[in-house]
Formats: sequence, structure tokens, C-alpha cells
Amino acid sequence: MKLTGTARINGKGYLEIGGLSVPELAERFGTPLYIMDEELIRENCRSWREAVKANLPRADVAYACKAFCTMAMCRLAEEEGLSLDVVSGGELYTAQAAGFPAGRIYFNGNNKSRDELEAAVRAKVGRIIVDNFYELHLLNEVASRLRQRVGILLRISPGIEAHTHAYIQTGQLDSKFGFTLENGQALAAVKEALSQSHLELKGLHCHIGSQIFALDGYVKAAQVMVSFLEEIRQITGVVLEELDLGGGLGVYYSEGDTPVSIATCVGTIAAAVKECCRELSFPLPKVIFEPGRSIVGPAGTAVYRVGARKEIPGVRTYVAVDGGMADNPRPALYGSRYTALVANKANQLPAEVVTIAGKCCESGDILVSDVKLPRLEPGDLVAMLTAGAYQYSMASNYNRLTRPAVVFVRDGEAYLVVRRESFDDLIRNDLIPAAWAKEGSLRAVR
Repeated sequence: MKLTGTARINGKGYLEIGGLSVPELAERFGTPLYIMDEELIRENCRSWREAVKANLPRADVAYACKAFCTMAMCRLAEEEGLSLDVVSGGELYTAQAAGFPAGRIYFNGNNKSRDELEAAVRAKVGRIIVDNFYELHLLNEVASRLRQRVGILLRISPGIEAHTHAYIQTGQLDSKFGFTLENGQALAAVKEALSQSHLELKGLHCHIGSQIFALDGYVKAAQVMVSFLEEIRQITGVVLEELDLGGGLGVYYSEGDTPVSIATCVGTIAAAVKECCRELSFPLPKVIFEPGRSIVGPAGTAVYRVGARKEIPGVRTYVAVDGGMADNPRPALYGSRYTALVANKANQLPAEVVTIAGKCCESGDILVSDVKLPRLEPGDLVAMLTAGAYQYSMASNYNRLTRPAVVFVRDGEAYLVVRRESFDDLIRNDLIPAAWAKEGSLRAVR
């Protein structure tokens, strides 16, 4: 069992995080519940900052909000000296509501609306990362109307397939993201960007994927992107000074995962950038990283309460919990595997092999298959580890389930950062047409 951060098994045999018993937290806040180890999040933020500072003279770390975005998380990122990478108007709004400095925000995404671009320009975000020609011209139009000059990066698809699940590869040739490098589209985009009246091209961006363990893809991306910077200088005479190499560093979820340290990742990428710049006599750019999962993933624990059992002799034993794919679609979407333990029996030896099933009306609503655990009974608490990234942020109201509460824990204190949704929240935006109030209208046959 691999516990991280402040997680431990206490004298009662209970899982404990941040000095607090998980069963007590579940009783206080209900289940499903997301528990975030604040100390570990801050430690990971600092590891990124220190690694970057040790390897590069000019660099930035922009926390990728898509991994887990709440006002509290945005405030924590600011306190730890990180910038933010947002990908929607909603993430931008959340950052603004938390008081995050707009000048430290990078606005990413492949189909930003006019309203989103206008909000970003009005807010004076630090950089808008332009993904396509349509957006390039739309942004110039918006900036011109608002009489602002906007700093941009161009997102480039470098033609590199990261060693990860196909759904979270983003840098290969066949991708919905960015300007393709190998067919000349990227160079055409650079020339077009330089000609726009209200845009200032500051640099390039790429992102090759997520949950990556092998660093060779990062090294290749760094080499390709620096070489493209030099090609731009040769053809246009312009020296771009910023290079955003994205995020995607993998974390440990279950047996077989082999993540590298933050320091190793940054050191390897930095060395590749510096070596390529030396070879091409290109000025070392400011390098930007966009970590998300590696900051919050290991710090999160999802806690569920056990309900029904279904035993199929000689086949499988299903144990149902009070959450599932509505709050964590990753197993159904990617086939992701997790490490689970029984929070109120954490010191007991495994006694059975079970499959943890969610409560959604889908046969594929399985959180973890064939896991060895102590005998599970109704009321027990199943804790899924490494649950801090891409779970709560991807949660839905499927089957009209309410989204869970989220608490930060530290030094024996628990802070509610997201309230549990209520049934009233579910119907808050629902409407019944006024015309249906007319007598007999609901019985009309069409």
C-alpha cells in the first residue's frame, strides 16, 4: 500500500489524512467525499518552483486548472507563487472570483468563444494561447474593438505521440489541437500572427499529452520546438522569447505505474532545451510548464460508503458504493485503475476479491475491478487514492446525482472548499413552460 503526503494508518486502524480520521470526516461531511491533503499540494507546488529555479534562469509554472479548479485551489496556487493555465470562461471566472492576478493567467483551449476571448482581453490576462486561424482573426477583431494589444502564444502540434492513453495524447499529427508543424501550417500561422494589428506574438506552446512516464517524448518536443523557433528566426527575422512545453507528468495510481520525480522531469526537459539552443546559437527562451495532475492528483482521496453486495458464485462479487462514474468517469472513459483501501479497516488483511461498482445505471460504472480488500459490509468506507485530479473536475449530475463535497485538510483542521450539492441545486436551472399550465395542455396528443 503506497500512502503519500500526510496519509497514514492511525492506532485505531483508520486511514488518517492531515491529522484527521477519514471515518470522522465522512461522518461530518457525508459521502461521497473528496479529501485534499493541503500540505502535499503545497509541497508539490514548491517542488515545481524549486526545480524550475534550479535549472532555468527564466521560467514559469502555470498550474493547469483543468485538473482541479475551485476558488480555494486558485488562491492556494497564488500563495505558492504559481501562475494559472485556464481553458474556459468558467475557469477564468473562477480564478477572477478568487482574486487571482490576471497578468499571471495563460488562457488555453481549442475553441474559445467570442465572449470568452472578450472576457480574457478585458481582464488583461497574461497570455492567450491561440489554437487555430479562426481564433487568431477573431481575437484580433476583439482586441481591436477593445483597443488593446494582446500578447499571444501559438499552440503547435509537434507531431509527437506520447506514451499514454490515446484519449489523452495531444501532440501527434492527427490531433484537434494546434497548428500542425510538419505540413507548414504552423509557419503560416506565425506569419499570419505577425501581421495582425492588435496581437503581439510572444512565443510558442505545445502539449504532448497527460499521465506521461517516459521523458523521451518531452525531450523530443523540446528539440522540435526550439528548432522551430530557430526556423522562425531564419525566415522572419523574429526571435520569439517564450516557449510553453505544457504539462502531463504522470503520477502513481496502481501497481505498474512508474512516475519520475518532478526534479528529474524538469531537469531533463531543461537540459534538452539548453542543449538545442546551444547547438543552434538561439537565445534561451523563457520556459513555461503547465503541471496539473502532478500537483493535485496524489493529494486527493475519494471516500465512498458501501451499500449493496451481489455475489455471483464462481464469477465475481460486486460491492456497490454511493458514488461512481458521475463523480469519477476516468475508469469508464480511459480504463483507469486505482488503488483502494477500506478506510475504517485499513489495518486488516485482505479477505476477499471484489469489484467496486458505482450506483449509476450503466454496466460500465465500475470504479475498480477485482481488488483484494478486507471483508466489506454495508456502511464500510472505501477510499480511492490518487483521486485529486480529473475526477471532481469531470464530475456530472448523471442520473441526477449530486456532486460531492470537497474538503482541504491540514494539521488537524478541515476546511470545506466545495459544498455538497443539494436536490435544490439540481433543479435550480430547470423550467416548466408557462404554456403547460393551461388546463389540458399536458394531455394533448400530437
